[in-house]
Amino acid sequence: MKVEVLGAVDTAQAASADIPLFLSPVEAGFPSPADDYLENTLNLHTHIVKHASSTFFVRAHGQSMINAGIYDGDLLVVDRALRAEHKRIVIAALDGELTVKRLVRRGNKVLLVPENPEFPEFDITQREHVHIWGVVTYAIHKV
Repeated sequence: MKVEVLGAVDTAQAASADIPLFLSPVEAGFPSPADDYLENTLNLHTHIVKHASSTFFVRAHGQSMINAGIYDGDLLVVDRALRAEHKRIVIAALDGELTVKRLVRRGNKVLLVPENPEFPEFDITQREHVHIWGVVTYAIHKV
């Protein structure tokens, strides 16, 4: 799955991005009476961006991460301040191309593993041209 870099977080614009927040739960089964009570406002930026100066957005392209809930066209929030650890989903530059994969340690090996069995794993243990750009913290997609 390839990714397209969209840009860094714009902290000035994010500060004014408040959205109404209703604290009444929304039923996924049978409808319940609506409270229509606005409790507060919610700024998505404050919930999905923990390190503004090291966070950027990319757009996912492809099918290799569908079992992780990442689909073609999703907007991914990537934090470069987080440590790329075992089982985290990362953005990696692999031979000059950006990709999104799960970072897995197996014995003495380090792998970039897709979340779709139709795609191959990449053993990056001895590869010279691999750079981990950051850790994916959120995937945002249309429903």
